Amino acid sequence: MAFKYFPHTGQDIDTMLRAVGMSSLDELYSDIPDELQLHRDYDLPKAMSEQELRAHFADLASLNTPFRACFAGNGVYDHYTPAVVEEITRRSEFLTGYTPYQAEVSQGTLQYIFEFQTMMARLTGMEVSNASMYDGTTATAEAMMMTVASARKRNKVLYSATLPRKVQRVLDTYAHYHGITLTRLPEDCNGVTSRESLDEQLAAGDVAGVIVAQPNRYGIVEDYTGWADAVHGAGSMLVMHCVANTLAVLRTPGEWGADVAAGDGQSLGIPVGFGGPHVGFMCTSKKHIRKLPGRIVGATTDALGRRSFVLTLQAREQHIRREKATSNICSNQSLMALFVTVYMSLMGDKGLREVNERGYSGAHYLAENLVASGNFKLCYPDSPFLNEFVVETTAPEPSLEQRCSKAVRNGILPGFILGGNRLLIAVTERQSRQDLDDLLTFLD
Repeated sequence: MAFKYFPHTGQDIDTMLRAVGMSSLDELYSDIPDELQLHRDYDLPKAMSEQELRAHFADLASLNTPFRACFAGNGVYDHYTPAVVEEITRRSEFLTGYTPYQAEVSQGTLQYIFEFQTMMARLTGMEVSNASMYDGTTATAEAMMMTVASARKRNKVLYSATLPRKVQRVLDTYAHYHGITLTRLPEDCNGVTSRESLDEQLAAGDVAGVIVAQPNRYGIVEDYTGWADAVHGAGSMLVMHCVANTLAVLRTPGEWGADVAAGDGQSLGIPVGFGGPHVGFMCTSKKHIRKLPGRIVGATTDALGRRSFVLTLQAREQHIRREKATSNICSNQSLMALFVTVYMSLMGDKGLREVNERGYSGAHYLAENLVASGNFKLCYPDSPFLNEFVVETTAPEPSLEQRCSKAVRNGILPGFILGGNRLLIAVTERQSRQDLDDLLTFLD
């Protein structure tokens, strides 16, 4: 007897092939080069018992190279995660939570999303925040689309060359499939965005939005004095892509006059985790809230006058108007929103400032001593940085790759090679003075 929940029977496949005018699966995939096709001659090992399988995975795990110190930043930062954060987020009521459409049975989930929004709005200096964005790159791309949706008959967006490369690539992808014209604002010799180029582009009067970074891809804290006035004077919106943790000590996007703040919350205690998961954020002013993608939770009172939480502006939700929804974002990302909410509540203003102060102190100690060694120079000596900076080797031998390989062999990931002889180094509260001195030794 056939079970209907078994998908893709031979008859199902034949029906689908006829519907698309194909005679076989080989014909369906004929445009894909043979070397990229998934072949079905698998060399699968014999079945293992549970004990054998655990031992096998332990052997595979032993091949990983453990690092005692990580100085690689470039958008992902190795911050310490207090043990209680993981303990709380592992509770079953959080791990099994699903889309909170039924507010009466989802008050816990709705409340922590509301608290996340409150904290992110405060951190960015903006009025409102959404939740459940995938990560910082896609959140920034959604912000780009938001500027076009808010503009009248404008589809041109300017973006800074000092945005992280991965953000630039995702912007390109989103723009290509949404008919958005992207124009790159070049960087000057100090590693900051060209203000002259901005003014030239805005003069055309066809720009919907401008996207800049703070700090930028080199770790530089750019001065955006007057930028918001210039952008708004041209009828455009200003978007800032931010590293969340640094906003505890830097001037906020709200203080700069930005319309949208977007970025990644990974730096708020989420472990590096081989690239994920992360959580994106997007904050804006009240006047732009109806164009804001992502889930929005609001506080209200129930029939008995008790404080309660609901999904607000529900006409944006996919369970009501799927084809016009702007909130079709992953529900499970709210678990990572809980993660950073617990982290921020534990750290508080004082703790977040201390994290940044320790990163600043370590980064400047490392930069000064690398330059003093005579083997490196700062690539942008006249531009301020917080906890991340770029150096360039001045000595031809040994090469930068050889210096970095020596550090790796000794358990230290020294940074991110940008190309040529340039090395991007990030310091957080995780690295001890001994780690800093050891890195100086290995890079010497």
